[in-house]
Amino acid sequence: MDRVVNQTGQYKLWLKIIRNRKFEGLDFLEHGADFEAAISATGFGRFHFCLLAITGLIYANTAIGITIISFVLPAATCDFRMTSEDKGWLTAAPMLGMVLGSYFWGCLADTKGRKVVLVSTLLLDGIVGIISSFVQILPIFMACRFINGFAVAGAMGICFPYLGEFQQTKYREKILCWMEMFWTLGVIILPLIAWGIIPIQGIRIESGSFSYDSWNWFVSACGVPSLMLGFWLLTFPESPKFMMECGDYDDALDCLKSIYKQNTGDDPDNYPIKSLKEKVRTISVASQSSQKSVRSLSMRKPKDLKRLFSEIWTQTKALCKPPYLKYTILTCLIQFGLTTSYYTLMIWFPELFNRYEEFEHRFPNTSASVCDVSGIVVQDETNTDPFDCEKIIDQSVFIHTLIVGLACIPTSLWLPLCVHKLGAKFFLIFSLGCAGLVTVGLYFVQNSTQNLVLSCIFEALTSLAISLVFCVLVDLFPTNLRVMAAALSLTAGRGGGLIGNLSFGYLIDINCIIPIVVFSAFLFIAAFLCFFLPKTGQEALD
Repeated sequence: MDRVVNQTGQYKLWLKIIRNRKFEGLDFLEHGADFEAAISATGFGRFHFCLLAITGLIYANTAIGITIISFVLPAATCDFRMTSEDKGWLTAAPMLGMVLGSYFWGCLADTKGRKVVLVSTLLLDGIVGIISSFVQILPIFMACRFINGFAVAGAMGICFPYLGEFQQTKYREKILCWMEMFWTLGVIILPLIAWGIIPIQGIRIESGSFSYDSWNWFVSACGVPSLMLGFWLLTFPESPKFMMECGDYDDALDCLKSIYKQNTGDDPDNYPIKSLKEKVRTISVASQSSQKSVRSLSMRKPKDLKRLFSEIWTQTKALCKPPYLKYTILTCLIQFGLTTSYYTLMIWFPELFNRYEEFEHRFPNTSASVCDVSGIVVQDETNTDPFDCEKIIDQSVFIHTLIVGLACIPTSLWLPLCVHKLGAKFFLIFSLGCAGLVTVGLYFVQNSTQNLVLSCIFEALTSLAISLVFCVLVDLFPTNLRVMAAALSLTAGRGGGLIGNLSFGYLIDINCIIPIVVFSAFLFIAAFLCFFLPKTGQEALD
């Protein structure tokens, strides 16, 4: 009898210990905690806010890197003797870099790690950006902007998965949606930098055939943030989710302990998770055949390099097979339709504003459409100053672009505050459909004010959609395919942007109704395709 009572008491004591220990009880019973339990045990605090700050600023920096050419076009026309066709090729150069860079960086990020690739892209972008400001020959300048696009594509495709892989399920979608505010910040900061530097007349440096004007200083200034962010990112850890996928459980646990310490201020030894649950290692062909993590493979050793390429090929094939094939095709088509319209029009908006200002200066109190303005201004310019060497960029061009950025603030706040209630899918369909209507409306504007209003609405809606596509991608694909899937969709999108910029450069001076019709159709088709996407943000990351 005493023995039974004693056993009953021990049993009750044991249950009490399990209840009190919470995660430790789960840890013991399941021989290690899964990622969702482990990241939840770190809490939510200082580390996550710092991570949002740096990834958000990286995203803002990509907005600057992508649209910097829009201010270089009117400012550098004289120095490079650029025609409209040359401007089209110059805007296309970064897009071509993005087309080739997206998949390259995506493959590396899904095999070597998110952090190391992000740092590499930021440093490359900053260094080449500063070097490009000294270039005096247009083809070489185009080559530098190509490399900038190559680097920016990597940063843009990785920052969302990197941020998302540190988040609990209940916070992930909302945190990712706050990234849209940082994109808006980048769109606002860029015209402020341009306005503060490009109009300055007394900073031109000349020595023989070498000249360094205000627009060169502007290009150099825009390269500095990339370097600063690259060095700051060195202080952050690799994604613990990625490390677990690679089989590096000890490193992942150390990372989680560090996050716990920063969030709570407590000793990392008090972190309640003592071990992580191992899973089937799907990320690495090398890891499956040996105990060597794919992250440790050296790109200098032929044997390791062969394994790395084998891993990349295996993951690429996985994206092109069920169950991921459907989502791969959908995201690529949506990105193509969206970014073809967005990047082409947003890069050319300052040029269009410039042409409107020129038209209204020559023909005051006269109404005309965008197409009419472009045709009249270009026709007159062929007989006067084709390279705008005597022309000073009107300040209203900077003001208009700044207003376009400020117009994004309401939608940037609306998205994270309401995404849990309405869902990312609703916002995608709404923003793409309305953006298509706005693009059609561009053909009917009769003055610069109407053009400005529609431009503001277009930027607010399409930038919202771009961020949402990245948010959805984080949930649609598993860790070992996540960045590569984002890279494929980016490649499709930048390919469309490349085609759009080349065609717009030719057609804007000939028949601009064609690109307007095409871009609006792309946006409507992208909105329709979003109906086939599933609801996201409800489940833990795979």
